Amino acid sequence: MRDKRPTILFFSPARRSVPDFLTNWVRGKGLLVVPMPDAAEVEQAVLRSLPALVVVDAEGGARGLELCARLKSDPYSAIVPVAVLAGRHATDRVREWFTAGADEVITPLFEPEEQASRLDGLMTRSERDVAVNPSTRLPGTTDIEREIRRRMEDGELFAVCYADLDHFKEYNDRYSYNDGDRVIYLLSRILHDVVKGILSKKGFVGHIGGDDFIFVIPFDAITEVCSEVLEVFDTIIPYQYNEQDRRAGYYFGKDRRGQLHRVPLMTLSIGIVTNQYRRFAHPAQVSELATEMKSYAKTQPGSVFVVDRRHDPEREPGSSGE
Repeated sequence: MRDKRPTILFFSPARRSVPDFLTNWVRGKGLLVVPMPDAAEVEQAVLRSLPALVVVDAEGGARGLELCARLKSDPYSAIVPVAVLAGRHATDRVREWFTAGADEVITPLFEPEEQASRLDGLMTRSERDVAVNPSTRLPGTTDIEREIRRRMEDGELFAVCYADLDHFKEYNDRYSYNDGDRVIYLLSRILHDVVKGILSKKGFVGHIGGDDFIFVIPFDAITEVCSEVLEVFDTIIPYQYNEQDRRAGYYFGKDRRGQLHRVPLMTLSIGIVTNQYRRFAHPAQVSELATEMKSYAKTQPGSVFVVDRRHDPEREPGSSGE
């Protein structure tokens, strides 16, 4: 049976054995270390399976440096952390490794405990960076699910708000993807600044991807937060259009059949689900209902937020979920 443990690749052109401290660290983490003496094989394995970590033996010299640089030059493989094990004769080349893109360089100057701690820190940073959306620097789906689960377990009365842009595709078609990226970034800042400004640590904002965002807030903050978000959005967004489109309040675009039709300026739809009248079993259930409410919100004209008022048959209105 194939071993399904997360994999660490150990690249050593000299075919050195895996160092004891690394073997012990891997064992303690429940990971699988795979020695690989060929750089091409390492690259193929990274592109094929995205291992948890690549460890490069610095005694490989130029071959290790070249492999590190190639992995870090490809946006897909660059997310895999690379740690370099520098021998006693390679400590003076630490700068070269960092220049090549290495995420960590471990030298014999560190005690085994510190070497292991540095690997722990590298893995923690990598998990955090992958979980963050690169364009907005907001937490991604993993952290969104974790936040919803935390509030469920704490018994809080909370609201999950799914925000989505209306007429965003048409905007991209008329302007450019650079303009579209700017709008997504603006929306991320609006959500972050309003939620954090009103609620501080009581609010959470995440980015699913594209123009889809999730923010999680206390139930009693729905009206204040969402009203402020929509007001700021509707004030700023017209200025992302040229003067002619902004003054008219619309422009002409083509539908899928190639027919011209009026396209209004972008608006924002927010679908909201709460645990006021429902008991959620899993964050996936919350996500499904939030998506449903977002779709309903998009059928309404203008920038709106709509709250799911349905409740479980066995629950009394006003129950907090305890």
